[in-house]
Amino acid sequence: MTLPIDQAAVLTFRPRAVVFDLDGTLVDNMAWHTRAFDAFLARRGRDPLSIAWRRRIDGKRNREIFPMLFDRLLTDDEIGAFEDEKEGMYRTLSRGELRALPGAAALIDRLREVGIRVAVATSAPAPNVEHTLREIDLAGRIDSIARGDQVPHGKPAPDVFLRAATLLGVPPSACLAFEDAPIGVAAAKAAGMQCIAITSTFTPDVFAASDPPPDWSCPDFDAYLAEEAWGLRA
Repeated sequence: MTLPIDQAAVLTFRPRAVVFDLDGTLVDNMAWHTRAFDAFLARRGRDPLSIAWRRRIDGKRNREIFPMLFDRLLTDDEIGAFEDEKEGMYRTLSRGELRALPGAAALIDRLREVGIRVAVATSAPAPNVEHTLREIDLAGRIDSIARGDQVPHGKPAPDVFLRAATLLGVPPSACLAFEDAPIGVAAAKAAGMQCIAITSTFTPDVFAASDPPPDWSCPDFDAYLAEEAWGLRA
C-alpha cells in the first residue's frame, strides 16, 4: 500500500520526544466524562450533552467549558465549585473502570527503552491527571506533565504542547503528538508538532474534515506500532 505523503512522513518520522493528550487518547474515558457532565447538567434541569456540544468542548479547559454551558461569564469561585463537583463525579464513576488504550503501555515502554522522552499535555485538572494515570498504571512512566491550568491559553492554542516540549527540553518540531479531538490536533499542529489522531472519541471522517487535519489517524496505539516505519518495533 502506498500512503499519501503526509502519512508516510509521520510514520517514518523519528521523534526526539512524544507528547500524549490524556483523556480519550491514552485512555478511552470520555464516556465517564460524559456521564459526569450529564449528571451535573441533570441536577440543573438541563439536557445531556449532544455530539455537537462534544465537538465544541472536548479538549478545552473547564474555565472555558462552564461559561459555554451556562452561556454567561462565571466567577473564578463558580468555575472552581463546578469543576470540583463535575470532576469529583468523574473520578468516582471511573474508579476501577479505566484501562489504557491498546498498545499505550507498550509504546511508552518502548519509547523509554530507546531513549525517547515522553510527556502528557492535557486540559485535565491535577486531581484528574493523578487519578487517571494511576488507574491505567502509567503514573510512573511519564517524564513530564503539562496541564492547561499552567499556561495562559487552552487548546486549540498551542501553549500546553509548547510547555510539554519545554519541560522535555526538545524543540516542538522534534516532537510527535497524539490527540483524540480536533481541538487538540489544532493545538499540536499550531505548536509545530506532527500529530496523529486516535479515533477513540471522533471518527476518521471528523478528523479528515477538520482544519487542520492530523497527519494520520488510527484507532489505538497497537495500530500505530503495526505501521510505524522508523525502527521502533523490536
